[in-house]
Amino acid sequence: MMPGYALIGAWVLWLASWLAAALWADPAATRPAGREQFLYRAATLAGAVLLFLQRGQVFGGASLWDLSRGAQWALVAVAVLGLAFTWWARLYLGRLWSSSVTKKADHYVVDTGPYAIVRHPIYTGIIAAIFATAILKATPTAIPGALLMTLGFWIKARLEEQFLRDQLGADAYDSYRRNVPMLMPFGPKG
Repeated sequence: MMPGYALIGAWVLWLASWLAAALWADPAATRPAGREQFLYRAATLAGAVLLFLQRGQVFGGASLWDLSRGAQWALVAVAVLGLAFTWWARLYLGRLWSSSVTKKADHYVVDTGPYAIVRHPIYTGIIAAIFATAILKATPTAIPGALLMTLGFWIKARLEEQFLRDQLGADAYDSYRRNVPMLMPFGPKG
């Protein structure tokens, strides 16, 4: 099997299972206005188009660099580990998970498991998988696409933090924020 096809398979399996699992999330109690969510959605979608939707052969065509087969498989492993990290976080959230910024009934600050490593482990895992994919693809649009998607997730994380701080209370969220980095393990806190 070629690493490019294995990576496509991992993304397809992740996306299909992610969408199916949306059925076991609780309904939102409140959410910010749609216009507040437009910017992160636009950045993420534009980045995804640049990263994933290209004409030509699967991971073929003009490459910016050549990677050994071992390096390609290592990137597939990084992407799979990133996607697995998202699932660990998703399972840890359980019914509190939502694809958009929301507050659920009986919502609280989750600060254990993957949420003790970073405040947004789902975004961290996706970003790791996105960059592994971009490096493996090595196309002129892959890295800008990964950067744009990362920007979208960073904007969403900031919106989510402000929204949850307002909804759950500044004391609870600010304490969590002071102790756990946002997206990068061992990164800056706050």
